[in-house]
Amino acid sequence: MAPIRRLVLDVLKPHDPGVVTFATQVNEVERVDAVTSTVVEVDENVKTIRVTIEGTDLDFEAIRTEIEDLSASIHSIDQVATGDRIAEDPLVGS
Repeated sequence: MAPIRRLVLDVLKPHDPGVVTFATQVNEVERVDAVTSTVVEVDENVKTIRVTIEGTDLDFEAIRTEIEDLSASIHSIDQVATGDRIAEDPLVGS
């Protein structure tokens, strides 16, 4: 199976831990090289964030476990990039 290089996830998380702590904790998962967390929506009790994760051979189950350990849940997988390199999405920016 081709290695997963990028995941873009729609995540629902409580306000605590904060976005900085959330991103740094997810970045600690083995084979994760970079994490970007963008707040999309804020509610009274929760935040919806878009989480972009890049690495050389991402372990989705380890990432899911870490996210759940942070009291968050994955609503959807919005993008997956696999293979020897990341193919840029031609629809981005159009």
